[in-house]
Amino acid sequence: MGKLNGKVALITGGNSGIGLATAKLFVAEGAKAVITGRNEVTLQEAVKELGASNAVAVQADASVPTSSEQAVAAAIERFGRLDIVFANAGISGYTPAGGSELSLFEEILKVNVTGAFFTVQAALPHLNAGASIIFTSSVLAEAGGPGYAAYAASKGAVNSLARVLVSELSPRGIRVNVVSPGATLTPIWGQSTPEGEAKLEAALSRGIPLQRLGKPEEIAAAVLFLASDDASFVQGANLGVDGGAGSSPMGAPIYRKN
Repeated sequence: MGKLNGKVALITGGNSGIGLATAKLFVAEGAKAVITGRNEVTLQEAVKELGASNAVAVQADASVPTSSEQAVAAAIERFGRLDIVFANAGISGYTPAGGSELSLFEEILKVNVTGAFFTVQAALPHLNAGASIIFTSSVLAEAGGPGYAAYAASKGAVNSLARVLVSELSPRGIRVNVVSPGATLTPIWGQSTPEGEAKLEAALSRGIPLQRLGKPEEIAAAVLFLASDDASFVQGANLGVDGGAGSSPMGAPIYRKN
């Protein structure tokens, strides 16, 4: 008996990384999934992995509200309902003070904040009591990482957005929560080889108490909890899945004496 039997989930950015890992876990737990992404090739590859009877792919740009409406319509047309929204699609980029392009800064905010909000708005007419909305934030919303002003600001905005939606949607019995990953091995880093990933992990793990990067499957497990009835009284939570980087940064190896 799966934890999501009979449920239908919309997962933006579901063609790679955390989104794809979550889609796989949701399907394994009995759900049907509608996944979105910009890359048609990786979308179709993801559907093959998930099974054509279990998933639908919609090529969509998260920053365009009509794309979200199309994805929601696909969920209703194919599966007849919508129970879970995982607003996960996001992009990053280097935006240091004094050296940033306006176009990149605005694109990050448009995808990560505006896109997340309008994904939820498109889904709302079809969500009933017991439905679950989960946003992907980041440990960088609070960490003050240099060079990532737009990304950090966007994730801080997502946290605030979630709190507002809690107040608006609680009367309808709809839960709204956030998962905040720390450094996780996903394509967002741009590393395409095992050697590159190992080098990245060696550098970043010095700042993580558990001394390693997260795996997409570990983030997916947290999302599954928030989406399932196991979290039926969890409302407005921000669940950090970051190896302790957010809660105890001074516990990282770089600060240890031995």
